[in-house]
Amino acid sequence: MARNDSTPVNEQLQDLLLESPGFAEFLLELTMISASLLGSGTPLLCAITVERAGAPATVASSTEAARRLDEQQYAFDDGPCLTALRQQHTVLIPDLAADARWNHYAQAVSQEGIRSVLAVPIATRDSAQAALNCYSLQLDTFGPETVSAVEEHAASISRILQLALRLHSADPYPEHLRAALESRAVVDAAVALIMLQNNCSRDVALEILLVAARNSNERLHVIAQDLLKRAAKPLAVTQSAEPPTRETGGAS
Repeated sequence: MARNDSTPVNEQLQDLLLESPGFAEFLLELTMISASLLGSGTPLLCAITVERAGAPATVASSTEAARRLDEQQYAFDDGPCLTALRQQHTVLIPDLAADARWNHYAQAVSQEGIRSVLAVPIATRDSAQAALNCYSLQLDTFGPETVSAVEEHAASISRILQLALRLHSADPYPEHLRAALESRAVVDAAVALIMLQNNCSRDVALEILLVAARNSNERLHVIAQDLLKRAAKPLAVTQSAEPPTRETGGAS
């Protein structure tokens, strides 16, 4: 867990802020530092999410898998990290598969093998909100001591993050890049759901989505978004490649 001697870490964070050419680069390095400090016998996948003025989130992650896990939540506009960020309280999920609140998110990320999640808000000011998200491949990774350590670390990086937000406030997140990331996250989430429901490969799932888009003459991310909206209802997404045309009744 986090080290006790905070002086070297504080100096490292100050140097990082001074040397980073932009906010995205700073956030990426901050996430890597967090992952190295918090990792112990059970390696953690870490990500830091920042929202400014209600705009779509900027994400930095210690691994590619951690990035995908966070972006899946934006497709649903819900999940443990977004809840921690927007409601400013710690969210602990000892067993993701058994947690009914985010069962659709759990299904979407099941291919990553994530078993437990901890999301902790990072205090900021003005119009920004932030959270530190930790993912584990094992059940019950986050005991009381681990939760406390992650919360302490989130508090320790709060000040440097606030300084970074002020320093880089004039460098907005590019609109075209924001839209591209949102669209990719929606498609990835829909593909993951199709893989789960049809027990098929990613390539096959993507082809199913492409066929549905061609048959309906809609853009790919529009079809993907429709599937995700239906997944958020009591019944699962239809497994047909054709876009669904009616609601079905009955128990899920």
